Amino acid sequence: MNYLRSLSLCAFVLSFVPSLASADEPSLIEWTQHRVEAGILKPLAEREASRSRFSRARPPPHERRIRVTQAALTRDKQGKDFVPFAVDVSFGGDWEQNDIVGCAYRASGALFVQRGDAYFPAALLLGKSVDPAPGVCQAAPARS
Repeated sequence: MNYLRSLSLCAFVLSFVPSLASADEPSLIEWTQHRVEAGILKPLAEREASRSRFSRARPPPHERRIRVTQAALTRDKQGKDFVPFAVDVSFGGDWEQNDIVGCAYRASGALFVQRGDAYFPAALLLGKSVDPAPGVCQAAPARS
């Protein structure tokens, strides 16, 4: 009988302990998708909409989709956590993968995109002149 009383008391006390995960906080994947949508895709679509139909630039895709390529945070060489992502495009037919590849930093919300072997701030896609950001979006070596 004492056992049941203790068990019910524990259950009662635990019901008042707040959950560690908030129901209002989006998952890491949802956060990354929203961040890339707001920081890259919307500004890019606005820029493409204002471009002349007769421009020699590549026509804008009919559709874009964001893929989070790793569902867990990765720590870079400076100890900051980031999430890698890719943006796929469709010009009305099949999907072309990895049109944009980059990462989003969880703490700051900073977005970086890959061009060649280097990573640049996402402002590069909007025509801004930016320098490469060394060490970003690169996982720190595993400790042994």
